[in-house]
Amino acid sequence: MSELHSLLTFPERPISQSYYLPKLQHFLKSGIPATYTLEQVAAFEREEKSECEGEECNADNSTSNTTPLHILARSLPLDIKNEELQVVMNMMNILFEYGAGWNFIDYEDKTVGDLILERNQSRESPLYKRLVEAGVSAELLLRKLNGGDVEFLDTDEPEDISSEEAIQMVSGGEKQEPVVSDDNDATAANQQVYLKTKLEYKNDALITKENKDGVMMDWETKIMEIASETLFPDLKATSSATVLNIGFGMGIIDTFIQAQKPFRHYICEAHPDVLAKMRKDGWYEKDNVIILEGRWQDTLNKLLDEGDVFFDGIYYDTFSEHYQDMLDLYDVVVGLIKPEGVFSFFNGLGADRSLCYDVYKEIVEIDVANYGMKCDYTKYSLDEQLPDWNDVKRSYFNCNYYYHPRITFV
Repeated sequence: MSELHSLLTFPERPISQSYYLPKLQHFLKSGIPATYTLEQVAAFEREEKSECEGEECNADNSTSNTTPLHILARSLPLDIKNEELQVVMNMMNILFEYGAGWNFIDYEDKTVGDLILERNQSRESPLYKRLVEAGVSAELLLRKLNGGDVEFLDTDEPEDISSEEAIQMVSGGEKQEPVVSDDNDATAANQQVYLKTKLEYKNDALITKENKDGVMMDWETKIMEIASETLFPDLKATSSATVLNIGFGMGIIDTFIQAQKPFRHYICEAHPDVLAKMRKDGWYEKDNVIILEGRWQDTLNKLLDEGDVFFDGIYYDTFSEHYQDMLDLYDVVVGLIKPEGVFSFFNGLGADRSLCYDVYKEIVEIDVANYGMKCDYTKYSLDEQLPDWNDVKRSYFNCNYYYHPRITFV
C-alpha cells in the first residue's frame, strides 16, 4: 500500500502514461483496494505493533477516510501541463474502475473535489468534472438499485454482481442523501417528528425550540427576492398571475410575492406554529391569499383532483423533506403548472459540501428532463451573505455560491 501511496504523490515528472498507468494497474490488480484509507493503514500498523509488544490495541475511532483519490488530488502539481493532466485523468478513471469512492472526507474534512480546487483546478477542469460525473453516476445507480426508475448515465450496466457490490463499486461508500430543506439533523429526517416539534421565531431566524435546528434564516432574503421574480414569467401581467409557495417559514418569499400583487397567492403550510404565526400576522385576511393548511402531499393532490386551478409559478421550500419527496412533487407540479409556467425551489441540495452541491445540480437536470422540462441555473455569489451559524445547531449551507433553478417545460 505504501508503494501505491508513493506512486500517487507523483514522484516522477513529467507525469507520463508509460510510467504511471502500468504501475497503478499492477497495484490494483494485485489486490490493493482502491478504497483503502490511510486511517486503515495506520490502525493496522498500530495493531501489529501492539501485538508485538503484547499490548491491548485501542480501536481506531477516526471518522475520516483519506483514500488513494485524496492522495492523488492533494499531490497534483501546481504547474501541471495539459498532457500531464490527461494522464492524471486516466489514473482517476482506473481508480473509479476499481471502486474508488467520490464522496469520502479526509483527515482535514475535505472531499477530493475540495483538494482538486485547491490545486489551481477550477470547476470547469476535466478532473473536477470527472469527479462530478462519478458522483452523478453513483447516486443514480444507488437509486436504481433501491427501486428507482432512473437509468444509468452510460449504457454499460454491471453484470453478475449484487446490489451491495454495485454500490461499493460505484460510490465507494455510503449514499449521502441530501435534504431539500435546510438541515439534515434528526428533526429534519422525519417529517412527523418535525410537525410535532415546537418552533421559535427570532429576529433573524426560525428555529426548532429545543434542538436549535435552523428551519429558515434571514440570510436567505436575497435568494427569496430573486426566486419571487422567477415565479412571474410575464412581469407585465403580475396582476393576473396565480402563484403557489410550498412552505411559508418566515414568510420572506411570500412578502416579495405580495409586493407583485398577484391575482391569487396560494400558500401551503403544515406546521401548526407557523400557521399560528401566519394568522397572527394577518395572512388569512389578505384578499388574494389562500392558505392550504396541511402537507402538500394532501392539499395539492386535492387541487390536482379538482382540476380547476393552474399556476403561473410554483416555489418549493420545506423542512424535513428529502430529495425523494421532491421527486414525488414533480409528479404533482406537472399537473398543476401552466404550459408556460415556472417551477423553482430553495436549492440546498447537498449544500453542506461543494462537491455534493455540484453533483445534485446535474441530477436535478436529469430528473426534470424525464417530465419534458429543463432546468436553467443562475449562479450567485454568497460570499457576504452566509451567517456565522452561531445561533443554530448546524450549518445547512456551506457553499459560497448559489445555483438558482428555473424549471420550465421544453
